[in-house]
Amino acid sequence: MWTPEGMRPIVTVTGSHQKTCVFGTITIDGKQFFRQYDVFNQYAFLKYLKELQRKFRKLVLFIDRAAQHRSSIMIRKHLEENKDVIRVEYLPKGSPEYNAVEECWRQGKDDLLVSKYYPKFPNLKCAIANYYRTKRFKLDITKYL
Repeated sequence: MWTPEGMRPIVTVTGSHQKTCVFGTITIDGKQFFRQYDVFNQYAFLKYLKELQRKFRKLVLFIDRAAQHRSSIMIRKHLEENKDVIRVEYLPKGSPEYNAVEECWRQGKDDLLVSKYYPKFPNLKCAIANYYRTKRFKLDITKYL
């Protein structure tokens, strides 16, 4: 932001605490699967897992150790019941550099939030949905693993 020398910039904020959550997957052959939810909890993650299964059938997931990914009895039960089609490998704790999807979040943050204004929260949610639906990340995920 540019302001005249000696002038303090004014940033308008809404004080809103509205949230949105995006789960994302990149396959070894470059396919992408992103879904947006209103909350980041075990119910949203379970819904995402089911959508992944429907799309890809058999999976090996490399995921971080977020509580929503591992601590829920419901998630553990689903993974156990579907162990023939879903295998989960947890990334080392505190190692986002091994997760290719973290690069998608970084690029999205830069493209969606830097020097952008959204008059209403639904405008931001729509921009996020459009971005992850149309953006093609050219990442070689084997370099992350």
